[in-house]
Amino acid sequence: MGQTFSLGRLAGIRIGVNWSVLVILALLTLGLAEGRLPEAHPGDPGWLYWAVGLVTAAAFLLSLLAHEISHALVARRHGVDADSITLWLLGGVARLRSEAPDPRAELRIAGSGPLVSLLLGAVFAGLAALIRATAGPGLAAEAVAWLAGINILLALFNVLPAAPLDGGRLLRAAVWRRTGDPVRATVVASAAGRVLGWSLVALGLYLVLLGAGFGGIWLVLIGWFLVAAATVEGGQARLRELLSGVSVREAMSPDPVTAPASATVEDFLESPAFRYRHSAFPVVGDDGAPAGLVTLHDARAVPAAARATTRLAEVMLPLEEIPTAAPGDPLAPLLPALQAAPARRALVMEDGRLAGILSSSDISRITAWLTSGTPWGTRV
Repeated sequence: MGQTFSLGRLAGIRIGVNWSVLVILALLTLGLAEGRLPEAHPGDPGWLYWAVGLVTAAAFLLSLLAHEISHALVARRHGVDADSITLWLLGGVARLRSEAPDPRAELRIAGSGPLVSLLLGAVFAGLAALIRATAGPGLAAEAVAWLAGINILLALFNVLPAAPLDGGRLLRAAVWRRTGDPVRATVVASAAGRVLGWSLVALGLYLVLLGAGFGGIWLVLIGWFLVAAATVEGGQARLRELLSGVSVREAMSPDPVTAPASATVEDFLESPAFRYRHSAFPVVGDDGAPAGLVTLHDARAVPAAARATTRLAEVMLPLEEIPTAAPGDPLAPLLPALQAAPARRALVMEDGRLAGILSSSDISRITAWLTSGTPWGTRV
């Protein structure tokens, strides 16, 4: 789920929001302003219900952000960089550039999110009790109590042992530790995710038939998301298994066409040297060392009047935001970083120099070869 607009950086991590967050914000505000708040405390002005509902819904989204940030920060402590966090309709997702190095790290990274949600639930519950004790029951206490309940519910739901939930990561860590096989562990967790997803879909449809309406539809939506996400994770695990034993050198496109960082955007777009079917090119400095990656999309986004004076160095993705690897590195562990990268590409470097570039099309080419039945040793 891609971001629609950026909120900046927090702790060095890009924070983005998908347009679908507006949907969940509206639904939560509506449910609070027209449902829970007036039912619990009738007689207040309508605008007050809506104002409190909006603030409460926004506070819940911040709780989701805290949940995802905890994953990213704990991952960082275990040597796994977080590329970005995106909030969307069904919660949030923290994109990690690589996998956890071992089952213990996986356990800590996965468990941090539900733990933070549980702690937030306890803090909000205590705050609600304090407000009731000092100011009596009212909209403020009701809103904070709702935040306590929803955060505790979020924690409990997320520890269900099914991918892509945090509980699926906990299950993966347990199976990984028991078998020593991270790929098998991912397959088990993704299968559990599909079972849970289809169960929620069936339950939601049943509730719709009983007249539950919105609640049933919401369960169907969550279940469908779990099925889709778990299927993707299972496919990625099988892909990593298929690519085991393949090196980056065997998949990369060697000696790619490069663009100088000092070139202008106008020169880049008009030069015949860059009229290839590629959509991204490595950028090198004056000394020939890799400096970043420029995409045609980013170059064309520069206003026409500014292209003659804008350098590629100003519009390129800097090297630190691009996955890198050595030619002799195994290919499979690079896949998560490649999928999380903004341009879906990795630069291959050897002795500080550019040796090749790796893209999703290169992965598809290798995958097609491996699944064709042709012995790998006969490739050309």
